[in-house]
Amino acid sequence: MDVAAKAYKGAVASELNKIGLRYEDLLNSSKPSVEEALALADPDVLNGRMRRLKRASDLCVKQKRYIDYAEPLPVEEVFKLELSHDVDKIEARDFEFQALNLHKK
Repeated sequence: MDVAAKAYKGAVASELNKIGLRYEDLLNSSKPSVEEALALADPDVLNGRMRRLKRASDLCVKQKRYIDYAEPLPVEEVFKLELSHDVDKIEARDFEFQALNLHKK
């Protein structure tokens, strides 16, 4: 599975590089845990995320690629985690809260 995982990771990285996004930019911001993590995130993280999303939508409308304008990001940068740890902690907190309140049902 490691060989397939590395190949898949490379394929995802190349597709994200075409439009200049990071893997975390694909998180659904309407999900409560992601929404809370975004609210607690550093303003620079939010600003960068919004710029990447706007740039990607602009490039898709123009049918252009990010690689035409800038060098592709290294794989480490594409999969850089800035929000995932916070999202995991929030989901664990919510799960613990639900588990502790099972007796109320």
